[in-house]
Amino acid sequence: MQELTTTRHNLHIDPSMSVWGWEIPVYLFLGGMVAGMMLISGYFLFSKRYKETNCACYTLPIISLILLSLGMFALFLDLEHKLFVWRLYTTFKISSPMSWGAWILLLVYPVIIANLLMGPPQFLVNKFPKVNNLTNYIHKHPRLIQNIGVANMLLGGLLGVYTGVLLSTMGSRPLWNTSILWVLFLVSGLSTAAAFVHMIAKNVKERELLAKADNGFLTIEIFVIALMLIGLLTSTQVHINAAMLLINGSYAPVFWVFVVGMGIIIPLIIQLLAVNHKIKHTPIAPIMVILGGLILRFVIVSAGQYSHWLNAHSH
Repeated sequence: MQELTTTRHNLHIDPSMSVWGWEIPVYLFLGGMVAGMMLISGYFLFSKRYKETNCACYTLPIISLILLSLGMFALFLDLEHKLFVWRLYTTFKISSPMSWGAWILLLVYPVIIANLLMGPPQFLVNKFPKVNNLTNYIHKHPRLIQNIGVANMLLGGLLGVYTGVLLSTMGSRPLWNTSILWVLFLVSGLSTAAAFVHMIAKNVKERELLAKADNGFLTIEIFVIALMLIGLLTSTQVHINAAMLLINGSYAPVFWVFVVGMGIIIPLIIQLLAVNHKIKHTPIAPIMVILGGLILRFVIVSAGQYSHWLNAHSH
């Protein structure tokens, strides 16, 4: 994939090298989390939860804007030719994931802002009092709110899928070159977003709903990881070697302890006990899920950098 050569790190690396650029994994993590938050907020709007004044759909847009902007800044830092980033918007290549991503990200902002205008933060109202006119207009048109909800879910889904497709189209990296990677990144993004919203939600029903939803996402994530590894293990020798990097190779300890153990299994147990009212809801499980999601991106990106056809002879 030609586009990723604009990043500094499209080189094979020695796994003993401990220093590796943080920008791409952070961008993929924040992009995935924002995608999940858009899907959740869109669902709340579409299911008319916005009628509750403490609905998370009023706080998520401002958080989404901040996180997405931080993610975009991380991506910008990683670009080698920063002054030519505008060229992504002068053309559209249907076969280019970077082209799709650039336009998806451009469309995501107005959709999040439309959601934000439903309940703008006080500092925005103080600075621009006329914002209230837009808020009142939106609330007078329930059909418009539902459309904003659908747009959030649609663009959120595309953003979540794109974060995985961006890597999976690189045939030169066997670990990334799997058609299930986008599913893993989408489910992981939903899981981290559900965990985050569960942690900050003021509405008790939403907190309970998102804890249950996150349990579902974490369970699906386990199966997706298993399917991804099985897919690699039943492919060519170079794909088997790529899978072994995670199973028992140099990335295995971090993968099994921090991604699978701390990021999925332990929080799943804690949240299952919480939703069955065996223990109180605690921020410990959501924090573990979020950290696990971040570490997952670092492991997949870093191990993928090392897995390539020239390393077919070794793990």
